[in-house]
Amino acid sequence: MNRLRWGFALMVVAAAAFAGAAFFRVQIAEAVFKRAVEQTAGRNSTAELPDGLHVYVCGAGSPLPDAKRAGPCLGIVAGEHNFIVDAGSGGVRNLVRMGFPVGETDAVFLTHLHSDHIDGLGELLMQAWVNGGRDTPMPVYGPEGVAEVVAGFNAAYQIDGTYRTAHHGAEIANPDGRGGAAITLRLPSGVGTVDAGGGVTMTAFTVDHAPVEPAFGYRLDFKGRSVSISGDTVYSENLVQVSRGADLLFHEALNPEMVTTMQGAVAAQGRDDLAKILGDILDYHASPADAARAAQEAGISHLVLYHTVPPLPSRALNALFLKDTQGIFKGPIDIAQDGHIYSLPAGSRKIAVEKGF
Repeated sequence: MNRLRWGFALMVVAAAAFAGAAFFRVQIAEAVFKRAVEQTAGRNSTAELPDGLHVYVCGAGSPLPDAKRAGPCLGIVAGEHNFIVDAGSGGVRNLVRMGFPVGETDAVFLTHLHSDHIDGLGELLMQAWVNGGRDTPMPVYGPEGVAEVVAGFNAAYQIDGTYRTAHHGAEIANPDGRGGAAITLRLPSGVGTVDAGGGVTMTAFTVDHAPVEPAFGYRLDFKGRSVSISGDTVYSENLVQVSRGADLLFHEALNPEMVTTMQGAVAAQGRDDLAKILGDILDYHASPADAARAAQEAGISHLVLYHTVPPLPSRALNALFLKDTQGIFKGPIDIAQDGHIYSLPAGSRKIAVEKGF
């Protein structure tokens, strides 16, 4: 009988402890949530940065599914000016997570019109409009065809825009500021500058991504610091010339050996269509060795590989991806991952990397 009483008592204590733990779990979760909201909701992380150039890696991936990388997207802060280069899927959500002031974006620059570089543009324009109280459309620079692309996204989001204006009011969602305003860049000499304002020099240059023509890279200079972005290209002499002396180069990279291995695997499964696509992409992307060669010849201080193909779900694969770069580029080489922020303070040669999420 005593054993039964003790057993019942233990059951009561256990039940009480479980109930208490459940109660405190709710309290703890509530406290953690409130703390997270206080630290992140509406946060503008650029206010914490020193004056200079800063690159937010909002998308370091390719069209292939990659758990660590969204579609191609880089956010750039130059003093009080904010720019976004390419609008790959998921990129704008990463920018918001990182505290980039999407609503205060000055302009979007598209390297080319492949779907993986533009498929997040509609969401980007909507977020910048509603969260920024814009009264004029977002300038969207790009190659021939950008007007058609922007018009398409404007049309696709028109109904959504009417809902948001009706819900939030014209003061928040001014219909005059919705969407994008396309600006076509024509570079007959292969290089041209864009008036970005505020001491910022934005240089556009052609790269080789045939049959995609034209395709652009961009270089941004501000207060003695510089960042060059390749867009999609094979090794490009024009990129080397325009990027000469830049502090930081973001260069796309495809490892042909790894992609060929993937090609063989899908062919063995009878997927000849996918095998052909994987074979086709080998001739219009730079290898890691090509990117390293371009960076060395341009006198770059720091090379970051982005738009990496194939996806690299584990850092254990990085050494294989970079195998052929050894001895080519003398500086540091990083493989970009979403959430990283590269900071180039004015009046310094330092390049700091914040790993983010």
